[in-house]
Amino acid sequence: MSSIPVSTPAPYNGLSRAEATLPSSDYVDAGHFLREMDAIWHRNWIHVCRSSDLDGPRAWRTVTVGTQRLVLLRDESGTLKAFHNTCRHRGSELCAEGEGRLKGRLIVCPYHSWSYSLQGKLIRVPSKSLPEGFDRADHPLYAVSVREWRGFVFVNLAENPGDDVADTFDDASADLSNWPMEHLVVGHRFVKIMQCNWKIFWENFNECLHCPTVHPELSALVPIYGRGLMARHDDPDWVAHADDTAPEYSGGLRSGAETWSADGRAHGPVFETLSDAERRAGQSYAMHLPSMFVVGHVDYMRSVRLRPIGPEQTELTAEWLFLPAALSSGSVDLDNIVKFGRLVLEQDAGVCEINQRGLHSNRHEQGVLMPEEYDLHRFHNWVRARMARHAR
Repeated sequence: MSSIPVSTPAPYNGLSRAEATLPSSDYVDAGHFLREMDAIWHRNWIHVCRSSDLDGPRAWRTVTVGTQRLVLLRDESGTLKAFHNTCRHRGSELCAEGEGRLKGRLIVCPYHSWSYSLQGKLIRVPSKSLPEGFDRADHPLYAVSVREWRGFVFVNLAENPGDDVADTFDDASADLSNWPMEHLVVGHRFVKIMQCNWKIFWENFNECLHCPTVHPELSALVPIYGRGLMARHDDPDWVAHADDTAPEYSGGLRSGAETWSADGRAHGPVFETLSDAERRAGQSYAMHLPSMFVVGHVDYMRSVRLRPIGPEQTELTAEWLFLPAALSSGSVDLDNIVKFGRLVLEQDAGVCEINQRGLHSNRHEQGVLMPEEYDLHRFHNWVRARMARHAR
């Protein structure tokens, strides 16, 4: 008796049932914000700056992660260190907000002059005498785990971080190994304070239902976005166009376009190490929750990082990265490239702020997700899992 073949379900990405969003209170409540900082931002690898922002021995800068203020510095050998920006004497701030280069080989508290080595060891206490049993070795700076990954700096406030940075990118992230990421320099930096919760930005990032309305220019450049979809298999009827290579079905940039720019053309040297598929795609995303994503284009890269300021305020920093020789030669048309990316970010920020304001309705306790918002649902589950893991 011959066996009856079992049909394989079409790999449709969409949700099969309506799923609830996170509660509206999770985006506005100050107490919940602090719980998220502790459970998520203080226990995961967080992108804080570029390696080049700390250039050479004794370079330092302050950063804020969640509610915690840190100081990053390079020791005499150039090795990167991170500490809580707190003196072990009475808790004074060690370094004022900003960046610079230490004049000597000590970190000196501006209050009572307790002095620490660049490895965080307490070296000098100016008191005329020391209490019985006082040992300098017992009072080092509070060290924080820090890693450099391909030109990006990450910190982790957990006492014993598990996985390393490279192992904690989102599973759906593109492989960016063909981009010379660690050799790139910042050609333009854009900073914006968004009046919205940090999660709203990620929700907007993880769906394209808003693209036809909010991003007409981007939808023209990436035609599948103009259909409110992110990928071929987001369409429940994708099989009907399974062999169609037109970008509105297959993804990628419009015919003739090369990169994200105002006119769709590359405006600098194209990276020679990219595969044909990477060149055709025109955009390759890698996401590292909760703080950053990076995108590879054929002629430059973009990174975007987030810093929560409060329940309804988030700092966004975007950087456009290029080969040093391309910038120094003047062969890069920065305005054409940056203008387009900034437009998209401004549009995203504007609609995120609209979303935030609407959540204040006392009737709206929770929303509902549509099938195309499957990645948004995945993000919500990522948040839920981390909050549950560290519930008090």
